[in-house]
Amino acid sequence: MKNMQKNEGFTLIELLIVVAIIGIIAAIAVPGLLRARQSGNEASAIGSIRAVSSAEATYAASCAGGGYAQSLADLGKAPTSGVPFISPDLVGGIKQGYNVALGAPTAATVVTTAANTCNTAAADALAGYYVHAEPVAVGSTGQRSFASDHRGTIYQKSDGTAIDNAMSGAQVLQ
Repeated sequence: MKNMQKNEGFTLIELLIVVAIIGIIAAIAVPGLLRARQSGNEASAIGSIRAVSSAEATYAASCAGGGYAQSLADLGKAPTSGVPFISPDLVGGIKQGYNVALGAPTAATVVTTAANTCNTAAADALAGYYVHAEPVAVGSTGQRSFASDHRGTIYQKSDGTAIDNAMSGAQVLQ
């Protein structure tokens, strides 16, 4: 009778080759996934800018006699009979890796006092608004910054720095 030995399983070399192949695939895939995440965050920031612009138009037409809200909190406050002008996820200011904020326009003329708005806002409604969004961590959560004002055009800066209320150094988003 012949004594036969069974060799089942993998050798150490075979396992190391499999691990090396998985490492190479991961090294190729991870940068693409990070770029895809940044692109998704940037698309969300642009959507947030558009949502705030739309909310401001509705607020001006139905609540503030043609004036615009000066804070996300004021847009997030519901009128006495109705729903808030923006969703609660924008009121906090940070969404999908971007800081979203409203700032005062260059020439801030009071149109309607806060007490006379339909939602008794915390601040007066002014003749314009300025909304901007910057990445929380440039290069990680996003690369570009975005801004808009009462004219409705969205601007971008490719270095991720804040865009001022005059849109200095920014380009129109194509």
